[in-house]
Amino acid sequence: MKQQELDYILTSMLKTYDNVSDLNFTVDKPCQVEASGQLKPVFGGPLPKKLTPFQTESIALNLIKGDRRLLKNLLSQGSCDISYHLAGKARFRVNVFSQRGCYSVVMRQLSTRVPTIKEMGLPSAFYRMAEERNGIVLVTGATGSGKSTSLAAVLDQINEEKSVHVVTLEDPVEYLHSQKRSTFNHRELGVDFDNFASGLRAALRQAPKVILVGEIRDRETAEIGLTAAETGHLVFSTLHTVDAGQTINRFIGLFDQEDENQVRVRLADTVRWVASQRLLPKVGGGRIAAFEIMSANLRVKDAILNGESEGKTFYEMIQTGNAFHMMTFDQSIMGLYKEGLITEEAAMSYASRKAIVNRGIDAIKSARGEKTTTIENLTVDTGYGKKGRP
Repeated sequence: MKQQELDYILTSMLKTYDNVSDLNFTVDKPCQVEASGQLKPVFGGPLPKKLTPFQTESIALNLIKGDRRLLKNLLSQGSCDISYHLAGKARFRVNVFSQRGCYSVVMRQLSTRVPTIKEMGLPSAFYRMAEERNGIVLVTGATGSGKSTSLAAVLDQINEEKSVHVVTLEDPVEYLHSQKRSTFNHRELGVDFDNFASGLRAALRQAPKVILVGEIRDRETAEIGLTAAETGHLVFSTLHTVDAGQTINRFIGLFDQEDENQVRVRLADTVRWVASQRLLPKVGGGRIAAFEIMSANLRVKDAILNGESEGKTFYEMIQTGNAFHMMTFDQSIMGLYKEGLITEEAAMSYASRKAIVNRGIDAIKSARGEKTTTIENLTVDTGYGKKGRP
């Protein structure tokens, strides 16, 4: 397969549906695109009805372009990450991986324009994240939940408001920030540095005020991130966790048990915000984000230091922390339901505590004058207990 043929296939796939986020190449399946969260097959023209192992391998090798590091990662680790540019049309973050002796390829389309906090409709807490001077800000969620996009919006806000040096360490670079008030240096894993820990260590000598670490994957990266925050840097990063409370526990869990107390002290001193997000199906098509946001007030710092206990869980602190711009996923989801942006089924499906969301939905329905139960035609049995009745 020639490069021109691959580019033609990619271009054809991008044109098939609106809101295409991913391209998927898997053996024994047709070429597929993910549009609005749903995988959809693509047929016609040069696209086969079912991909063969030879075809997916050809696509993978065209994307790798003979890069020895990527080939080594693919053979030794079973997968590799690549960035790919479709001239004048799109940029992609690519993962090539082996499965059952064959190769599969997933290509995530990257935006060519950096979004703003206002355009994305992010909660006001994200403006406050951009105002921080130092510390750690963590944005978490599942793969494809929009973490990188939210962080890009925060960095764009910094770019608009502050004259500072920003170094980004990514795998690959997803958003290219223009040089506005801030000075941006984008560094890509495998091209500009060999791993996040060494890239972060080098960044401390590059005089940045703000550092973006694409992902905290191991203890060494977490350790250097803490050090950077302690020495006056503002560090943004991501973790694959489902909510704010789990994020704190996962971060601490990266370290050995004998280091736990010290790590708790350091994290309590440096963490500023934890924002988790989930994408929900939107009424009318598309997807919309729900958020859980935790800021580091005194109660949260105490829970980081001493651990959660009955009546002092992160969820309960976030639930009562509206004054500190906090919100739980359940509060965010109920807000989306109240605005008519998601269905009741979606709200219940993505809720953290379904009983809380169920009561909230009933309250919203009651305020609208809608039914809160499907049970109808109930009457009082006036004859119950009278003579002759069982």
